[in-house]
Amino acid sequence: MIGLLSIIALGFFLGMRHATDPDHVVAVSTIVSRHRSIKHAAVIGGLWGVGHTLTILLVGSGIILFGWVIPARIGLSMEFSVGLMLILLGVLNLTGILRWVTNNFTPVQFQEGHEGTLHSHVHTHGDYVHTHPHAHNPEAHPHDPARTPLTWFDRHFGRLGLYNALRPLVVGLVHGLAGSAAVALLVLTTIHNPKWAVAYLLLFGAGTVAGMMLITGMMGAPFAYATSRSRLSNSLRVASGVISFGFGLFIVYQIGFVSGLFTNHPHWTPR
Repeated sequence: MIGLLSIIALGFFLGMRHATDPDHVVAVSTIVSRHRSIKHAAVIGGLWGVGHTLTILLVGSGIILFGWVIPARIGLSMEFSVGLMLILLGVLNLTGILRWVTNNFTPVQFQEGHEGTLHSHVHTHGDYVHTHPHAHNPEAHPHDPARTPLTWFDRHFGRLGLYNALRPLVVGLVHGLAGSAAVALLVLTTIHNPKWAVAYLLLFGAGTVAGMMLITGMMGAPFAYATSRSRLSNSLRVASGVISFGFGLFIVYQIGFVSGLFTNHPHWTPR
């Protein structure tokens, strides 16, 4: 019994280590870069961990309790989805930077009769805060204040409060697909009692949540510091976007061509 409890307790710490996998860290960094406090960053990590745990528990329990066998092409597709998610997260971060560049370096077209000194400072249009060159006396803007570049999803769902929570949760769900089979098969080789094996998955997931909260909390510190320094903040966001996009392309290539997802002979080893 002591040995079994020790193995299950080890699951918690293995879950914490699992949170440090490169694809996990890269994914959450793109989301954390949009937040301004360490507390918010830690919450993002916790939500990611919950989503990851739900997938691990669902797929892992199916393998342990019902003997699910995942075909190679399905397993590769689950890992391929992680690459696509990283590419999407990278693109979202980089398009945000491109919007900032456009706002700051596009010449302003003033209407006839408008005079004033061209300058730039942070200002608001309702729920949107941004900066771009404009003039006063009278005020002239290069865009209609009612048509700011806030995304459609943020405008329609951001007010609900759930949207900001769903983003890391969904990313965690997708990432859980990639490692669920490997974790479940590892448990089966060590713990033969199905109930204890599922309990191990729960503790593994709890460790992943705790580990990711620690990681994102530490990540949040430089991003929180950078919010008062526009150039540093933008540089960090560009870096996270480029890394996410590049790492996503690498995973897509590895899964699609090296492991053979797009060929007639796919080969998959759960890991």
